[in-house]
Amino acid sequence: MQPLMDSWQRKFTYLRLSVTDVCNFRCTYCLPDGYKPGGVSNKSFLSVDEVRRVTRAFSALGTEKVRLTGGEPSLRRDFIDIIAAVRENAAIRQIAITTNGYRLARDVARWREAGLTAINVSVDSLDARQFYAITGQDKFQEVMNGIDAAFAAGFEKVKVNTVLMRDVNHHQLDTFLAWIKPRRIQLRFIELMETGEGSELFQRHHISGVVLRDELLRRGWVRQIRQRSDGPAQVFCHPDFAGEIGLIMPYEKTFCASCNRLRVSSIGKLHLCLFGDGGVDLRDVLQDDTQQDALKMRIADALTHKKQTHFLHQGNTGITQNLSYIGG
Repeated sequence: MQPLMDSWQRKFTYLRLSVTDVCNFRCTYCLPDGYKPGGVSNKSFLSVDEVRRVTRAFSALGTEKVRLTGGEPSLRRDFIDIIAAVRENAAIRQIAITTNGYRLARDVARWREAGLTAINVSVDSLDARQFYAITGQDKFQEVMNGIDAAFAAGFEKVKVNTVLMRDVNHHQLDTFLAWIKPRRIQLRFIELMETGEGSELFQRHHISGVVLRDELLRRGWVRQIRQRSDGPAQVFCHPDFAGEIGLIMPYEKTFCASCNRLRVSSIGKLHLCLFGDGGVDLRDVLQDDTQQDALKMRIADALTHKKQTHFLHQGNTGITQNLSYIGG
């Protein structure tokens, strides 16, 4: 099946599917005041059957990779059933999760058994006290144990997401590099992005990933070739390191040119961009198995309206009030 294509000839093989907007962490750059019930709306979150139907439609439209996001997706009591529902689609070769790691040590082996193939864990500091200050949770050691458990469960590589923040962690590169030197971890530094609720934080702590890229190149790191279903990270490797470094730089001029991902929110709205102006409701065509053609048609039609780029450079964050809203 040929992948979906937009008006700018970009092909879409990657779906980020949010299954909840609930999160139990209070990260300063996302939910500093904690989760507030009813954050996305009063609608219920997608059911397992709705997840099955939407991923079946995307699979038929050429999707090869699905990332389960939130909020914190593992807070869903039926999360293993959700993984299994996505796994039913043979064309989907990668099923990933982005998690805060809260339940990783307890559940990662069961997730793998259910069909999960990749893990991203959010870790913004390797200092336990600073981790607590950023997340509002004294769970640093539990998250580290969870990463070890992921390797023990058979995952050959774990990706770790670190939001890059000036005067918080941008000067800790040597600490992070020492951590990944013996470990098959792809450490991904993500530029702090402005959201509707986070403008002040953005002004205070944003720093360009170019600063780190220049330093990595100076130290002999080499950029790798991007694969079709990869996310937006520029990935660098070094012969002396088991781990890798990824840089996600949404403010770089060419960032949107390689976009290959679409998003469905936890209440069933298709979002063409993390920082777009709205969403296309899919819920009405997710109610039974007879509406697959209508669902595929609505997805394909919506893609004709995808813009060439986001408008973050103009300070326009769209409807994204915080990053838990449609799964980051």
